[in-house]
Amino acid sequence: MQKFLRKNAPAYVFLTPWLVGFFLLSIFPILASLYLSFTQYDVVRPPQWVGLENYQYMFEFDYRFWKSLQVTFTFVVVSVPAKLIFALAVAMLLDKGIRAVGWYRALFYLPSILGGSIAVAILWRQLFDYNGVINSVLRFFGGDGPYWLSDPRYSLWTLIVLAVWQFGSPMLIFLAGLRAIPQDLYEAAEIDAAGPVRKFFAITVPLLAPVIFFNLVLQMIEAFKSFSGAFIISGGSGAPLDSLLFFTVYLFNEAFSYFRMGYASALGWVLLVIIAAFTAIAFWTSKYWVHYENERG
Repeated sequence: MQKFLRKNAPAYVFLTPWLVGFFLLSIFPILASLYLSFTQYDVVRPPQWVGLENYQYMFEFDYRFWKSLQVTFTFVVVSVPAKLIFALAVAMLLDKGIRAVGWYRALFYLPSILGGSIAVAILWRQLFDYNGVINSVLRFFGGDGPYWLSDPRYSLWTLIVLAVWQFGSPMLIFLAGLRAIPQDLYEAAEIDAAGPVRKFFAITVPLLAPVIFFNLVLQMIEAFKSFSGAFIISGGSGAPLDSLLFFTVYLFNEAFSYFRMGYASALGWVLLVIIAAFTAIAFWTSKYWVHYENERG
């Protein structure tokens, strides 16, 4: 053991800053939030142990908790598949060898960089305002757009469109996966008179399954954590009629608007369990539709 430590001492010295940051900025806050989730804590007074009271109130009496779950699940279920389908379609278009493909890649990836910013959320609010650009275009063609942001029937869809607009990251991953598929398979399929649809479902989708799975898990986690767009567009309240009350927005308000830090910590742990459960389900189901080249048997 001593020989091992002496041999690897320089490595541990260089790793020390990372280890200190990992334990102080990651592990300690996680454990602290777990403890606070069982307390009543408002920052001003010391935490008071209440056991499972926060969780009991959450599941039995807090209707806004259930509303936030409904809004978040709707957002995840609609936006993630829509984004992946759109990203794959654009990736397949770029894979055809069009001119200036590098410029298109950079142009399409730009929304993924800017999409989570406050400035883009404000811009999105201006675009979908009743007197904004979207309705102005509709009026130009003789129509009259609805109140996108103040009507609960449409407000969530504006954020779904914003999420789909940020398709650049999965698109680049899809493009890399498409270029790893041997072209010989497509040529052989053409000899057998297979059409584009048959080639897509018989060759592209099966060989791209690991990439689809990777993007699915990544985008699902990001969708559950979505915050800035909903917070800015709803003014931080989840309005109208809680139609934009994302789980993260509700958690933020409980923590920093009402200073119920103990309850907010409990909400955070519920979100962690939900994301872990959906990720576990995705990995469990992947064995039925995701296959890798190095698999045997």
